[in-house]
Amino acid sequence: MADLPGLPAAAVGPWLRGVLPALFGPLGEGPWTAELISGGLSNITYRLWLPGGTVILRRPPLGPVLPRAHDMQREYRVLGALVPTAVPVPEPLALCTDPALLGAPCYVMRDVPGQVLRDPADTLPLAPATRGALAHALISVLADLHAVLPDEVGLGDYGRRSGYCARQIRTWGAQWERSRTRDLPDMDVLLARLSSLAPEDSACTIVHGDFRLDNTIVSLAVPGSPRIAAVLDWELSTLGDPIADLATTLSYWHDPGDVERGDIPVSAGVTDKPGFPAAAALAAAYAAATGRDLGNLPFYMALAWMKLAVICEGVHARYLGGQTVSAGYEKVGPAVPLLAARGLRALRES
Repeated sequence: MADLPGLPAAAVGPWLRGVLPALFGPLGEGPWTAELISGGLSNITYRLWLPGGTVILRRPPLGPVLPRAHDMQREYRVLGALVPTAVPVPEPLALCTDPALLGAPCYVMRDVPGQVLRDPADTLPLAPATRGALAHALISVLADLHAVLPDEVGLGDYGRRSGYCARQIRTWGAQWERSRTRDLPDMDVLLARLSSLAPEDSACTIVHGDFRLDNTIVSLAVPGSPRIAAVLDWELSTLGDPIADLATTLSYWHDPGDVERGDIPVSAGVTDKPGFPAAAALAAAYAAATGRDLGNLPFYMALAWMKLAVICEGVHARYLGGQTVSAGYEKVGPAVPLLAARGLRALRES
C-alpha cells in the first residue's frame, strides 16, 4: 500500500487492524488499499479496501485550518446520534483523536452503496421525472432532520440554543478576516448589514450547515424512484435555525438559466436541467412539509451566500499555499466576489 496525500500507510495500517479487527480476519492479516475520493472543499475523503469490505476514512485538509473548523469528533458524534432516526447517515465505526496518526484527528465510517452526484455529467443521464423525484427526496430528508428533537438523540448540548444567526455572522466574519487573501469591500458591507439585520432564531433544531445534493449518497437502484441513501459531510453541523439550513441548500441549487451561478464552481451545473424544480419551488416544498414561515428567507439567503464566500476564500487561500490535493481549485477564488454580490442583492429583497 503506497502513501496517499495525508494518508501514510505505515501508520494507518496497524491502527485499522486494531480498531476494525473483524474486517481483517482472525489473524489481523491481509493487504489493504486506498483511493482518494475527493479533496473536497474542506475535509479529505478516502475509500479503503480491507480484506473484509470497504470503509470510508475522513480527515481534515492538509496544512493549517481555521479554529474549530474540520472537527472530526463532532462529525463522528452526530453520525452516531442520527443512525437510529429517519435521517439516513453512514454508521460511524472508529474515531482517532490522536493527531500523531495522521497529523490530525480522523474517523472511519461504513461505505454506503450509491452515487454522489457531484458534477453536471452525473445528473445528465437522469430522466426529468427522476430529477424531480430526487429533488423532492432531498428536501424531505432536510425536513426530517429538522424534525429530530436534539434532546431525544443525545444532542441537547450540541450547540447553543439561541442567537444562531448573530453568532454565525460573528463566526464567519472572524473566519473571513483569518482567511482573506485580498480586499473585498462588498464582503465588508455584507457582513455589516447582516449584523444589523440579524433576526431572532425561527426555531432551534439540528442543522447540517452544508446540506446539498452532492453531500449525499443517492440510490438509483429502483428506476424512477431515487432515494437519499446517506447524508455526508457533517463538519458544520450544530444546533441552530432551520431556515438558515434551508437557505444553505438553496444557495447551492443551480436554477436553469442562471448564468452567473455557473461561475460559482460549487455544485455548478448539477441541477440546471429539465425536471429539477427551481429553488423557489424547493422552498415551497419545505414550507409545506414543515409548516415553517419563510417570509424572511431573503435574509437567510444573504447569510448563506456570505458563508459560502468565506468557505471559498479559505479554499482559495489553501490553493494559493499549495495545500490542495485535487484539480479545479483555481476556479474557486474568482467566485468569492460573485457570492458577496449575491448576498447584497438578497438583502435588498429582505
